Amino acid sequence: MLLTGSETRVVELRVHGIMGTTPENLVTAVAAVDVAGDGVGRIVRPADRLMRPAPGPVLRAEGRSVPRVVEGYVWGAMTSGGMAKATWALLFPFSLANMAHWMLPPIPSGHRTARLLGALNRSLLRLAALLLTALLVAQAAVVSLDLVAAQCLAPGTGCLDWVPDWARSTTALRQLVGLVPVLLGILVLHRVSTVAWETPAAPNPPDAQPNLRVELPGRNLVSDPDTPALRALHLAAALALVALLPLGGPFSPPPPGLAFGVWAAALVVVGICVLCVLALDDPRGAEPSAAGRRLRTALGRVPRAVLLLTGAALAVTAGVITDPLPTRMAGTGPTVEAIAAGLIAVIVLLGLFLVPAALIARRGWAHQARELRPWAGGWMAAPVLAISALLGGGFGAGLAISLRKLVGSEWIDLPRGYEQVTLLWGAAAAIGVAVAIPISAVAAVRMLLTPARYAEIGLLHDGRPADATAATRAWRLAGWQRRNAHRMILALAGVLAAGTAISVTTRIADLHPPQWMEPFPALGILTLGALVVGLVRAVYTAVQEPEAGRRLGVIADLASFWPREAHPTVPPCYALKVAPELAARVVEHLKDPSTRVVLTGHSQGSLIVAVTAARLMEVLNEPERQRLGVVTVGSQLQWAYPRAFPAAVPHASLAELAQRLGTRWRSLCRGTDPLGGAVTTWNRQVCDNQLLGTGFRPDGTVGPLPAATPSPTGALVLGGDHWLPDPMRGPFQGRRWVAGTLGHGNYTADPEWDRAIAMAAGLDPEEPQSALRWPPRSP
Repeated sequence: MLLTGSETRVVELRVHGIMGTTPENLVTAVAAVDVAGDGVGRIVRPADRLMRPAPGPVLRAEGRSVPRVVEGYVWGAMTSGGMAKATWALLFPFSLANMAHWMLPPIPSGHRTARLLGALNRSLLRLAALLLTALLVAQAAVVSLDLVAAQCLAPGTGCLDWVPDWARSTTALRQLVGLVPVLLGILVLHRVSTVAWETPAAPNPPDAQPNLRVELPGRNLVSDPDTPALRALHLAAALALVALLPLGGPFSPPPPGLAFGVWAAALVVVGICVLCVLALDDPRGAEPSAAGRRLRTALGRVPRAVLLLTGAALAVTAGVITDPLPTRMAGTGPTVEAIAAGLIAVIVLLGLFLVPAALIARRGWAHQARELRPWAGGWMAAPVLAISALLGGGFGAGLAISLRKLVGSEWIDLPRGYEQVTLLWGAAAAIGVAVAIPISAVAAVRMLLTPARYAEIGLLHDGRPADATAATRAWRLAGWQRRNAHRMILALAGVLAAGTAISVTTRIADLHPPQWMEPFPALGILTLGALVVGLVRAVYTAVQEPEAGRRLGVIADLASFWPREAHPTVPPCYALKVAPELAARVVEHLKDPSTRVVLTGHSQGSLIVAVTAARLMEVLNEPERQRLGVVTVGSQLQWAYPRAFPAAVPHASLAELAQRLGTRWRSLCRGTDPLGGAVTTWNRQVCDNQLLGTGFRPDGTVGPLPAATPSPTGALVLGGDHWLPDPMRGPFQGRRWVAGTLGHGNYTADPEWDRAIAMAAGLDPEEPQSALRWPPRSP
């Protein structure tokens, strides 16, 4: 047992969640100052009037006052701030495709069929990501090469009448106008894909211990050595595609000559990129294949440079030799349609192959409670990939349609496939409204008329009927959101898939939509225009206003946690910097044998501290492990992450971490929190006026827990979970107090925070005196 002494002190190292925060809010101080970090990842402490690091408030535990140092790790600058990071939101479809890789079901050890299915599903995801890049570039070429350079700037048109005739007659100028924006867009993709957050600490965790029965959370969150090769393949394919479009597209070869040679070489480059993307393998998700290792060696720095230079040379040559420019590029429409059709086919194949993969993986979670099992039975990667593809295609089409409306639709003809895109989004919008209205009405009626099933409210707000009424409403709404978050994602994917089915059917059968469907294209145009305008406006606002930038950063915060695997052109993964730097800071503090460190993470920060603690469990010796604790706050570590990412953060890995930490893993949760929930307990019920449940037990097993004990602050402590009353009890003497329902915020205001910190530090939370008096004494 770890003994406490007079020199014992506690370092509370806080990590914030999504949307970022200010350093002052993170450390709960009027001023904060940096004490370590590189300006991107910042370690801050409270500051005094002279902006010097100040000690934190003492921790009342062990019947005395224990010195406490409060530090915070600020990582918000990695995902928000400035124009460059704001424009990352435009890459959200790519980020979703990359995130779908991490949602694949786990591969049971030693199962040959599952290993083959896993490799196949990863290959399909990488191919879909490549097609998504090609679709974006092709749609950009439609706007730049076809709509603007070929059609709008053609001699004799009235489009953009302020352009002089000599400019319209200069083929070289029109070629520049058409080609340069597309090449600049590819250059931007290259720049984004090469950004990485550097850290002097080890970027990857050490190799797993041979006797480790279950891997700890986030072990496969590593930097992939295939990323440079994958980046080169995506960019080379994009450049080769730009070379094909002016020459008539991949299905219409030009006459023999230089143009035919460029066309054939571009097709060869595209084919090489597709084959190489399929052959690359995941370095940690399964055993890397021999083909993947050889290919990684073959795609070294020099071959990648040659491939990129070849693609760029083909794109420039194709643009130069296209003289004169046609009044319309016939190859753009069929190319976009072919890429979209290939993308749809890959998504369908992924959905089919995911079924047996998920059924095999189901053996690993069939014994778990229903509320712990992966969403959609481990099949969530397919709908998420479908949403990313349809959002990406819809944004490109919306940009072209918006431009057509802006310059005058009578001068520009869109590719025929764009009619099906407008039909797709119009039908999806109509179906979505038709489905959402009755479902929302039924859900509202059920929430209003169904008696409250949250018996915990009666225990948390005993004798406070007004607080119980407010809490009941918030518990119902928050519980509905947590239970149905994945269903809303599936519904969105289903609605878009239904619209796609209608659109594809009419296109393949060459059917004219019936009269009752005529409003759908117009509704689709409005929907796509709203999508483009809303996203561009959000980016512009984020550049102008830092607070709006943090709100837009929610997208990057959620998607950029995951390393580049399926798609290389996504914002850099901040977890590869934050986790090792946090671990290094903890190791530095633990060098003092009288110091205990408690990692606290709010919301998304709870996932970060869980991954960090897991890595520390493998590098610290046993006495140092005993001085490390974790407090997760408003966390999604039970209801969201293990269910959405069953291979990266499986429930079994959390159980293993809980076994390593024992009672030093505490979790603060509120039933009114729509984003956070319980972490270490489930199957909760009230019997004989006592809260019971199942969860992680101190001896490392999983099973029924002793009845929850009431805290002096009014909280109920069941296992490692501290259920906080919301609205708060109090006010308490000498304590901060906040009125109203707090939901997902202001956890540090609750006096139970200090009790959880003390318990995570291995201290008795008993205070020197009865400082938590409620109600307060009369004067």
